[in-house]
Amino acid sequence: MIHTDLSDQELVRRQSLQEIKKLNIEPYPAAEYVVTHYSQDIIKNFDENSENKVDVVIAGRIMSRRIMGNASFAEIKDKQGRIQIYIRRDEICPTEDKTLYNTLFKRLLDIGDYVGIKGYVFKTQTGEISIHANELTLLSKSLRPLPIVKEKDGIIYDAFSDPEQRYRQRYVDLIVNEGVMETFLKRTKIINTMRDFFNQFGYVEVETPILQSIPGGAAARPFITHHNALDIPLYLRIANELYLKRLIVGGFEGVYEFAKDFRNEGMDRTHNPEFTVLEIYVAYKDYKWMMNFTEELVEKVAISLHGTTKVQFGDIIIDFQRPFKRITMLDAIKEYTGFDISGMNEDEISEVCKKLNIETDKSMGKGKLIDAIFGEKCENNFVQPTFITDYPIEMSPLCKKHRTNPELTERFELFVNGKELANAYSELNDPIDQLERFQEQMKLSEKGDEEAMYIDLDFVRALEYGMPPTSGMGIGIDRLAMFMTNRASIQEVLLFPQMKPINN
Repeated sequence: MIHTDLSDQELVRRQSLQEIKKLNIEPYPAAEYVVTHYSQDIIKNFDENSENKVDVVIAGRIMSRRIMGNASFAEIKDKQGRIQIYIRRDEICPTEDKTLYNTLFKRLLDIGDYVGIKGYVFKTQTGEISIHANELTLLSKSLRPLPIVKEKDGIIYDAFSDPEQRYRQRYVDLIVNEGVMETFLKRTKIINTMRDFFNQFGYVEVETPILQSIPGGAAARPFITHHNALDIPLYLRIANELYLKRLIVGGFEGVYEFAKDFRNEGMDRTHNPEFTVLEIYVAYKDYKWMMNFTEELVEKVAISLHGTTKVQFGDIIIDFQRPFKRITMLDAIKEYTGFDISGMNEDEISEVCKKLNIETDKSMGKGKLIDAIFGEKCENNFVQPTFITDYPIEMSPLCKKHRTNPELTERFELFVNGKELANAYSELNDPIDQLERFQEQMKLSEKGDEEAMYIDLDFVRALEYGMPPTSGMGIGIDRLAMFMTNRASIQEVLLFPQMKPINN
């Protein structure tokens, strides 16, 4: 086959592949290659005072080579990092046949190829801990050259740094850019720390449907698909809240789920249409209990990752040591705008928006007007972790009315660096009140609000069987990962963020 669209280097590598096969060397062997050691463990555990050689078997990708006649050096990268390999021709080719070294290693192997090395650990004359190779095995031939990032005098050359390229080709990003894999290992540690925290209380991890006939649990625009066999529309879930609360009705006292949710909305540095959320619901609790629980959880995550509650994010230090500051939403609006909107009706709040130069439209009800004021004039002021509490009832159709003020709800959101990180309620468990709230959402939908909630009559029916007092909380895993790994863009903490397709 003639590849007319390949670069010169790609053509050379394909020619090398054919030559390797002619040498009766399998470029993609199927047999298991048993690895006994990894790079950083080898370096960490090396004892130069020991007289015993430590035999190792390591595998990884060739990242550099220095051919020096009958002896050469290479650098191998495995899951832990990089280590130097020292190769002598006569040691890996103990017979008269020197093909493995002279032809395979010196000419046909390339940077990017996977190899296995058997040998022993030693320290070079320059003091670098290395592996003296006794045996070399080709494990996978690379047909496309890696971008080679070089550093000289503190200057980086040929960096693979274009964000769009990095996100589209995350596999290359992980190979050549230091620190990228560490970000995703930390993300995994965040999730595992949270899971361990929940499990110690006996809460149960569950799974709920991604394809739903009614997209409930949040105010958002859903993705719509069609089920051919049933001939019905289905929606990718925007939240898993209503299903988790059905489980509380069914008798579970604490359930949680790390869920993939989907919202057919805009994309920017803090939003991706597919994202990960942790939602947890605990019976016989309220939002005050959940505030304490949430700050303990987030503090634990920070300490688990960093050994301290103080986390660097950009130019600031965020301190996740509890307790966090708490302020009501209406008090926050009053503090940062000078307007006391408590008790105002929709028209009066709309006038406040005009005075504050906040854009509005006719589809916005009272709740969205208040949200607009808070979003534009207040959010950015909450850099250190802060609970915003007691939201107006119009903003929270799934939340229990406040026990002392029926115009408010028992809800909080946790803000960090001006961004919402968590959202929680004392859950509404009055089925009559819940149906009325759904009906109010339908009125907003009729006004043109595309994010208004659908009526889920089965969920109302579940509540009619009785749901105990419950508190629920959702926390954005992607955003939490951003804060905990010092990444300003959500794309930096998603292995494969959504991108507009391009021709390959």
